[in-house]
Amino acid sequence: MITPGNAAPSRMLEAPTIRQHSLTLGKNSRSQIKSQKPLILWMTGLSGAGKSTVADRIEHRLWQCGHHTMILDGDNLRFGLNKDLTFTDAGRVENIRRTAEVAKLMLDAGLIVICSLISPFRRERTEARQLVGADEFLEVFVDAPLDECMRRDPKGLYARALAGQIPNFTGISSPYEPPDAPEIHLRTDMADVDTLAGQDIRPPVPLPARLELYAGERANGGTDGGRRSRTPCFSAHPRANRAREAAISRQR
Repeated sequence: MITPGNAAPSRMLEAPTIRQHSLTLGKNSRSQIKSQKPLILWMTGLSGAGKSTVADRIEHRLWQCGHHTMILDGDNLRFGLNKDLTFTDAGRVENIRRTAEVAKLMLDAGLIVICSLISPFRRERTEARQLVGADEFLEVFVDAPLDECMRRDPKGLYARALAGQIPNFTGISSPYEPPDAPEIHLRTDMADVDTLAGQDIRPPVPLPARLELYAGERANGGTDGGRRSRTPCFSAHPRANRAREAAISRQR
């Protein structure tokens, strides 16, 4: 009799009775009903660089546009799904693997998924990218120099790491491998997060359906003296524009 306590994981994984089940609905069907193109925005950077803050601002702007999103925040995940993992290299690798698999499931649900994790190793970020289509993953380097992150130190973690109280701390006693060619590079030491979250973010490579984080300018009906406001939004389907305008109208 096999019980959770004595089961052999390798034999369970190789069980011939496990197979992929075909489903009636797929990613395209689920995304079409949401009028959006599913996407993973993978934010990487040092602790204190501003990943979680930028992710939160971007999600809020997308929500204002009527889009369906989810944030997978590294700290939050360690309270649940990844609470059994350490901060050793092996623990960090598994942390990224699990997060990437969850992000892929959410992508299949038609969502725009914003992953905010230090994710210090290039290899694991590459493997996360390879789980999905080439046009479904954007690596976002949330960049601030180590000295600036140490100056901010919003959680007091750098001070503790320098005092030897936190082992395997990225940037101090554990390496961080910056992206070689991220689709998006945000310098949080040069602009505030609201500016970065609202800027015209266009990847340097062409994407199907002209996938953009900025959908254009709209007039405010003359109520602000003719000034225009910029409303960032993923515009991949014609219906998305109508949903966005409806959401904006409700807020006026």
